Amino acid sequence: MTSNPVFRASLVWGSVVTAVIAVVGGIVGLFVDGSRGLVSALLGAVVALVFLSVTAVSILLANRKAGSELFVPIFFAGVMGGWLVKFVVFLVLAWAVKQQDWVNDTVFFLAVIAGVIGSLVVDGVVVAKVRVPHASDVTLPGDESRDD
Repeated sequence: MTSNPVFRASLVWGSVVTAVIAVVGGIVGLFVDGSRGLVSALLGAVVALVFLSVTAVSILLANRKAGSELFVPIFFAGVMGGWLVKFVVFLVLAWAVKQQDWVNDTVFFLAVIAGVIGSLVVDGVVVAKVRVPHASDVTLPGDESRDD
């Protein structure tokens, strides 16, 4: 058994939290700066969703190679590559968004920050709540009698 249930749950709950951020942020952005604030909050929520999904998806894809000789290099290349890509894309995106007149910088960045904090909370809760066995493929005494 792999960590797939943890990361699937993280993606589902992260999506829910991001949807809530999009709705609440969109309403607040609309009141703060009209349609410009609404678009900024929605864009920030989408960016947050993409960023929180990259790590979980890279691990889920790497887990497909679990048990093979290449699992460890594939796993670390996927995770580290994902983090590196997120860092570079964030810097480029922050610079590009700052240059746009149709984006309210404050609303956008607050939506992104809310998404990041929300994803950290979701990850912590999911890891604490989802049960993943510490050992797999173990037969306990008395289990063989259940096979009959």
